[in-house]
Amino acid sequence: MSNEIDFIRSSLPQAQRPDRSRRVDVGGIEVSVVEWGDETSQPLLLAHGGFDFAGTWDLFAPLLAEQGFRVVAWDQRGHGDSDMADLYTWEADMRDAARVIESLGTSKPIPVLGHSKGGGMMNQLAEVLPHRVSAVINLDGIPNERGFTNQVDRSDVNALAAELSGWLDHRRKAGQMSRRADTIEGLAERRKLMNPRLSTEWLKYLVTVGARCDDDGWRWKIDPTLRFGPSGAWRPEWAIPRLRGLHVPYLGVIGTVKEEMGWGTTPEEAFPILPEGAEFHALADTGHFVHIERPDYVAEITNDFLGRVL
Repeated sequence: MSNEIDFIRSSLPQAQRPDRSRRVDVGGIEVSVVEWGDETSQPLLLAHGGFDFAGTWDLFAPLLAEQGFRVVAWDQRGHGDSDMADLYTWEADMRDAARVIESLGTSKPIPVLGHSKGGGMMNQLAEVLPHRVSAVINLDGIPNERGFTNQVDRSDVNALAAELSGWLDHRRKAGQMSRRADTIEGLAERRKLMNPRLSTEWLKYLVTVGARCDDDGWRWKIDPTLRFGPSGAWRPEWAIPRLRGLHVPYLGVIGTVKEEMGWGTTPEEAFPILPEGAEFHALADTGHFVHIERPDYVAEITNDFLGRVL
């Protein structure tokens, strides 16, 4: 089995596994934290998207480390090598991010970068902990007025009760389930249905870092109780004013090709809601995973931005 993993990873020599790994306690749950680059360099925090892993940075993070950053990422709770939880909320994910920053041992504010859900998290982190964040880079995680289909209005007691009841029913059913096992090729092909623009070579590589091999085959290291979309109540009109009101250097990057896992925000929707003075790039012929489709270019504009604002 190790020979197969080595062969798959050797097909992407530009991808690099982290230099270090550790675990951080976040109130009884441990999250897996990984790092690329010199421990004495400027920290840069990376937050992955939903149903992803810190391993999705294996193409992108080394490019940032080469520019002199200590690149730090973590598997969000319920994902990858982090512990599972009884319940999942946006607020818990935010506390985890703050605890990972605290574990770096620096009191100085640091730049943060997030993709998709991670981008939304880093938007809010800069708002609630402005003394800890020196700049924000958002990769295709900029909200729009259309929002998500499973929004819940907290002011509607009946709607909120139905959402909570539905979640508990799902939790009871899914709590005894496990993800369907498959081969490495099988998991890669299933993932390609949601990520059709990503190469099979990359998706097979992702299986080797984001899945585990059990006796009956490979399965993704993702809690089966997790569902797509925001955890609990979320409305775009809450996120958009917060984004517009940020007072840190801000870089927004979006892909212009719509995909199932993407937010679908257009340049026309994104530009007016960005913070004053923000830098913005809309990448032609690029999907949701901008840092995987075009790692060199996205790293270049990220390094250029950080070089000017730090």
